[in-house]
Amino acid sequence: MKNQRVLLLVEIAIFAALGYILDIIGFGMPQGGTVTFVLVPVILIAFRRGIVAGIITGFLIGMLQVVTGRFYAAPLSLEVVILQVGIDYFIAFMVAGFAGLLRPAFLKAYENKDKKKMATAVIIGAFIAAFLRYLAHVTSGILFFGEFAGDQNVILYSLIYNSTYMIPVFLLAAFVCMILFLKAPRLILPNKA
Repeated sequence: MKNQRVLLLVEIAIFAALGYILDIIGFGMPQGGTVTFVLVPVILIAFRRGIVAGIITGFLIGMLQVVTGRFYAAPLSLEVVILQVGIDYFIAFMVAGFAGLLRPAFLKAYENKDKKKMATAVIIGAFIAAFLRYLAHVTSGILFFGEFAGDQNVILYSLIYNSTYMIPVFLLAAFVCMILFLKAPRLILPNKA
């Protein structure tokens, strides 16, 4: 039991470090947001170990970004910046762990050797991760980055701006996870690795 807990913590730490590194590689948007593979490790651990492991991994990725200074803060007061950073870097990556909601569907499809249902579960899980992260960034955009909207509707501006990088992030994560999970499903099965 204790060895399993240690193994879980090590896996979470490894996936968080991998997520942080993958978030460095990519291209950024002028007012924040990047197109990277950061969601892949979060989705992988969420499918492998469940929602809580995914949430913790997302939290650690956000923590690594903040402590290393790799974050974009709104030009506002310290209290507001703390809230903005909390939404954009902690909540946004933590909610990606909810991709694990599709873990049971994937495992059932795996047992039945139904690759189509396995792929569907992965794509839906990646969509949940990306969509919830997108909602966090949109919320932050509405609350803290309204000045960038100019004369435009701030809600519409945030919805469109954040979709410019989150749609590619979703597509990349879904594609990479689908390939990984279908070609090496043992990655999702901690007891069979």
